[in-house]
Amino acid sequence: MNPQVRRLVLDFGPLIIFGAVFFGWGIFAATAAIIPAVLIALAIGYGLEKKLSPMPIFTAAVVVILGGLTLYLKNDAFIKMKPTVVYGFFSAILLGGLAFNSLYIKYAFAIAFELDEEGWRKLTVRWGLFFLGLAFLNEAVWRNFSTGVWIYAKIGMIILTFLFAIAQAPLLMKHQVPNAGDNAQE
Repeated sequence: MNPQVRRLVLDFGPLIIFGAVFFGWGIFAATAAIIPAVLIALAIGYGLEKKLSPMPIFTAAVVVILGGLTLYLKNDAFIKMKPTVVYGFFSAILLGGLAFNSLYIKYAFAIAFELDEEGWRKLTVRWGLFFLGLAFLNEAVWRNFSTGVWIYAKIGMIILTFLFAIAQAPLLMKHQVPNAGDNAQE
């Protein structure tokens, strides 16, 4: 299996399970399903790649903690806060790193492409602000609408993330380091 496709399956598989279980049995059953699903995805990812990336580890920890609180306290607010915590954390890491002249986005994307410094900075600002926007959107939806609406909004946020990533293509092409792959062969 292609490594990028495998990563997508491991990252989004637990979310698909969460959604499917939600529509059949509700939020608490979906929460009970996503906790082992995210841990299994983490274990499979480690077994196949022999490494753990910080982003999936953090996301799994948040799912286990907030999902556990949701089930233990019988309060779905905790699992609904999970996207806010994750998106807010990613935004803080990216924008906070930028404030200290660190481009942490390179660690996530350097395998896929190589950009000049200006490109990495612009990409960091864009993703940092995008994640911040998603955090605020999640807060607004879960606090003001039903759980069903929140689930549909969460699906919409995933679609928005894919569309946002695709919309970065012109920036990536403009700031791609020419012949970056050729230098490694010489």
